[in-house]
Amino acid sequence: MADKNFSKKLKDLRLKAGYSQKEVYEHFGIPQSTFSSWEVGKSEPPGDMLIKLCQFYKCDMINSLSSNKEDSVTYEEWKIVEKYRFISDYSPDGASVVDTVLDREYAVATQLKEQSEYIKKLENLAVDNSKANIDMRLINYYYRVASAGTGQIIFDMPPTKRIEIPNTPEYRKVDYAIGVNGNSMEPLYHDGDMLLVEMTEDIEIGDIGIFRVNNESYVKKLGETELISLNPDARNIPLNESAGCMGKVIGKLP
Repeated sequence: MADKNFSKKLKDLRLKAGYSQKEVYEHFGIPQSTFSSWEVGKSEPPGDMLIKLCQFYKCDMINSLSSNKEDSVTYEEWKIVEKYRFISDYSPDGASVVDTVLDREYAVATQLKEQSEYIKKLENLAVDNSKANIDMRLINYYYRVASAGTGQIIFDMPPTKRIEIPNTPEYRKVDYAIGVNGNSMEPLYHDGDMLLVEMTEDIEIGDIGIFRVNNESYVKKLGETELISLNPDARNIPLNESAGCMGKVIGKLP
């Protein structure tokens, strides 16, 4: 049984376009009983037919047929689905290329979404502090560059943005903030945490800092001969002549 609300909207679109049922089912060569069942809620048209109906009704948005905005799909999105199906049928290798690009861009978009949400939290924090008459100052924020996993090149790009932190003794030594990428420092620091860093090379055994080894960056605890992961399932990083300290972690933003 189809969604009654959907069938009503489908019928309303036809009436708004000024067509009778007969004009539509004869145009598409559809049995009258099949078309009628779509408008009374006994069944629903397949996706490719929805595209054709929206085009015929000159309906810009297929989401006008949906009662759930989260599930709504635009006409252009349906056209993309139609093209992908066509590629899959006649060019499987091409579909594989599309899948690769989609996966890559989805990962990029996911990181950008996380970044946007995190920055929004910081902005809300700044507003709250402003309302409480707390003095603030600006520092550079580098988004998810310090690795708590396999390592990433550090500072190979400008700061993601400038953020405000409380200008209190607790944060007085903070020079920049950086996002954690990975889980090797759990349970102390988690993926996505924002670390507050003092830019110094003066760091002692047992301190946690931002380190660079072989042009890769890590957030780790300094050991005698290696950088130590707090997560027992993660590997440690041996120190060598290329190792250097980019700062001492003195906390994280709540």
